[in-house]
Amino acid sequence: MDDCEAKALFGDARFADLMTKAAELSPNARVRLAIGGEIAGYESYDAALAEQDGSDIADPKPGFRMLYTSGTTGRPKGVVRPLNYATGLTGLTSAPQYSAGKGQLNLCTGPMHHGGPLVYSMAVPISHGVGTVLMDKWDAAEALRLIETHRITHTHMVPTMFHRLLRLPEEVRRNADISSMQYIAHGAAPCTVAIKKAMIDWFGPILWEYYAATEGGGASVSPEQWLKKPGTVGKPITDDHVWILDDEGNACPAFQPGTIYLKVLEGSDFEYFNDPVKTASAHRGSHFTVGDVGYLDDDGFLFLTDRSADLIVRGGVNIYPAEVEAVLLQHPAVRDVAVVGVPSAEWGEEVKGVVEHVAGEPPRPELEEALIEFCRSHLARFKCPRSIDIVDELPRSDNGKLYKRRLRERYRGGVDA
Repeated sequence: MDDCEAKALFGDARFADLMTKAAELSPNARVRLAIGGEIAGYESYDAALAEQDGSDIADPKPGFRMLYTSGTTGRPKGVVRPLNYATGLTGLTSAPQYSAGKGQLNLCTGPMHHGGPLVYSMAVPISHGVGTVLMDKWDAAEALRLIETHRITHTHMVPTMFHRLLRLPEEVRRNADISSMQYIAHGAAPCTVAIKKAMIDWFGPILWEYYAATEGGGASVSPEQWLKKPGTVGKPITDDHVWILDDEGNACPAFQPGTIYLKVLEGSDFEYFNDPVKTASAHRGSHFTVGDVGYLDDDGFLFLTDRSADLIVRGGVNIYPAEVEAVLLQHPAVRDVAVVGVPSAEWGEEVKGVVEHVAGEPPRPELEEALIEFCRSHLARFKCPRSIDIVDELPRSDNGKLYKRRLRERYRGGVDA
């Protein structure tokens, strides 16, 4: 609150205690308005609104958005970008577009302090005259109920939500009426091929994937393109929009993983608020990176492998956790999973799995051994976890991103050091 130098606070009365604390952390916020009830130290939003002239503003001027990075690899920073909400469905011109008066409705499944839900489920539909149904908190069964009740046509989700939907009892999924659905946008994290195929089998070819960050966009893929190239996050906007560079800054050939750099489009550059050093370190000429790793195939389609911070180096060999996670997610006892590198006296790093289990599955010691054997039947042995912890819940942010940094800190004592 203090970092963004907020001048005004708008708070829902349901969160009165939180908004009182927010006010204490926002010395510059002299305007404080309470919505839906009273908050100590706040004026009534309805009363303030009633005092205003209802006519259009004579000289309206757009502001800009400043979302905070998720902080999964460090301290969150404000990302300042020009206001560019008028881009429709981010360039997906063949996707079902919004049109007021045609019964369309969006289901907002995630928090709007995150760029995906804010753009896809609020700014874009509302600007096209289409309404939005807001979920207070993600729940797979509740999402299906809302889709059926409100005849939802559009939504935005993250892969974790797909997995939770697919883990619902077969009877619940079979009885859910999803016939109104026209479009699902998804991004924010890599989606395994198996999970996306299962979602397409269920919902139909309506899943449109994008690769982007709070700092800027990179690529997108239609369901038809994805089915031809399973696993891709799409083709870059232009031939020079995505660079894949090695550690020395050299361009990587097709299929060779490297750090992904995205081109800064004209008028859409960003800066990290009050952090010019971090801003400069993210840029390389006309491009920037957020630390993701991936490769381009010989047709120019982009594939993600992992984040550079998550890479495991075992005995000098690179292991991408996402590959191991994709295998573990196929096991019916796994509700969620994270794979991290932990210190090893022999190998430098060793592969560690942390699994959120499905209730009612076998006792944990037996499940750990079963999951390790499952990995060995699908992966080269050196990629398989040496140990797997079974937990009740993994540390995820409310926008679905996994806090791997917390897990690495928890296990920094190592497995055999």
